[in-house]
Amino acid sequence: MARDSKAPDFEQALAELEGLVERLEHGDLPLDEALKAFERGVALTRQCQASLQAAQQKVEILLKRGAKSEIEPFEESADEPPAGPAAPG
Repeated sequence: MARDSKAPDFEQALAELEGLVERLEHGDLPLDEALKAFERGVALTRQCQASLQAAQQKVEILLKRGAKSEIEPFEESADEPPAGPAAPG
C-alpha cells in the first residue's frame, strides 16, 4: 500500500506532536511561536485521529469478514485415491 508522501505517517506525526507539547509545556516560547506550535499540534492531532479511525475501520472490516467465513467440507477428487491405510493386495 502506497503512503501519501505529503503527510507523515502516524508515528512521525505523533512524535512531532509530543515534541510540540513538550516545547509548549516549558512556557518559554514567544506568543507568536506558541500559537503556531499550537495550530500545528491541532493539525497533527486531527491527522493522528484520522489514522486511528482508518485503522479501526480496517480491523472491523477484517473481523466481519472473518465472522462470515464458513468452513467448507473437504471433498476428495475422483482422481485421487482415498486417504487411509493401503488395501492389502
